[in-house]
Amino acid sequence: MDDRRRRRAGAAASIGAALLLPCAGATALLAQQEVPASRAEIARSFAPVVKHAAPAVVNVYVRRLVQERVSPFFNDPFFRQFMGRGLGIPRERVQNSLGSGVIVSPDGVVVTNNHVIKGRGEADIKVVLADKREFPAKLVLKDERTDLAVLRIEGAKEKFPYLRFEDSEALEVGDLVLAIGNPFGVGQTVTSGIVSALARTRVGISDYQFFIQTDAAINPGNSGGALVDLNGNLVGINTAIYSRSGGSIGIGFAIPSNMVRLVADSALEGGTVRRPWLGASLQPVTPDIASLLGLDRPAGALVKQVRTDGPAAKAGLKAGDVIVAVSDKTVEDPRAFLYRFATHKIGGSVDVIAMREGKRLETEVALIAAPENPPRDKRNLAGRTPFSGAEVANLSPALAEELSLDEDAYGVVVLDLSPSSIAQRYGVVRRGDIVVAVNDTKIKSTKQLEQIMQASAGPWYLSLKRGKRILNLRIGG
Repeated sequence: MDDRRRRRAGAAASIGAALLLPCAGATALLAQQEVPASRAEIARSFAPVVKHAAPAVVNVYVRRLVQERVSPFFNDPFFRQFMGRGLGIPRERVQNSLGSGVIVSPDGVVVTNNHVIKGRGEADIKVVLADKREFPAKLVLKDERTDLAVLRIEGAKEKFPYLRFEDSEALEVGDLVLAIGNPFGVGQTVTSGIVSALARTRVGISDYQFFIQTDAAINPGNSGGALVDLNGNLVGINTAIYSRSGGSIGIGFAIPSNMVRLVADSALEGGTVRRPWLGASLQPVTPDIASLLGLDRPAGALVKQVRTDGPAAKAGLKAGDVIVAVSDKTVEDPRAFLYRFATHKIGGSVDVIAMREGKRLETEVALIAAPENPPRDKRNLAGRTPFSGAEVANLSPALAEELSLDEDAYGVVVLDLSPSSIAQRYGVVRRGDIVVAVNDTKIKSTKQLEQIMQASAGPWYLSLKRGKRILNLRIGG
């Protein structure tokens, strides 16, 4: 057994006593059991670990009223082509969703997936404990970029069972883990498996793609549930599966606990996730680029562009540098860098290692929030123009980071479209579009865009950036 394994086994006994505290009232038997301190004990049963962890895993029920338009002719394809989406009789219906969650503090703070509670309009959220007690819950924070949400149980003055965070960086491929949740709504279920892989960055679930892969069975309804180690501590939040049938085939993904802890702490400290800003755009290192730069293998995050006023520039990083490590943790690609960088809190600095012309460069990057410069100056545009009914804002590094836009994005961004507005109906502009130019005039502010649109009755020549594409459109006239 190596030193790391010995430390884990030794820590298990002391952690076991601490973990009993949140669950002390469960049963007398629980108070007598300890977390397994060796692999031999594990071979007998996972039961002690489950008894520690299961009381802190909850069901999350979300109920909301949604409006939809229906028509007795809408199911007929012939009539549907004339009616469009906006016609029909408005009707309210109840929309329900079910997921899992994990209590992470004794005062009832619950972490779950954002997609469990996601939806338009007000929602009634209910948390059901493992002992069948039900409590209303309030949404404290939702973070679409990580697919995490934080709830708080209301109407209770007791101390709840909870799980402690473990450092997810301590996990190794092959470690035993347990997944606890409510698959298919059948009730709380525990499955076991191993860590199949770490740092999965090509899953396509959220902006911060850096997942723990496990073969512990995860199914629909498990979302937001706990992935725990054999000390009974939280190492991840179960989020998604790869499946051809909708059921588990042994490829499940969990958000690492270090990211979960950052979001949970942000909820308790003010309700807003504040992430550090690099001030540079990155791209993957391809085999051709690696060969050109003299690298041993195609790995790392290539610095594509650097803002002169950003932390990267002040740390001495330049375009063409390849970032290979953050705080001594290897960086395989830009997504891995973003995760490792984002899991540091604002304040202080972080060590970054890069390669420049075959030489190793070590520097410290300041951990500061992206600036809100220029101010957003949100405006709701009106009149008979392609932007009528669109809410727009000035792009700043802070807003670009919030909307997951490129670091070098500039101009005015479309935040939202009013239902049944001209902009919504004609679909010329979409949420997330960046207005680069109108009538060959470069757009620098929302005020300028509003003035140009009010001064013209058409035709309009628009230049929009949508994702990686630039669209040049002629509207009207």
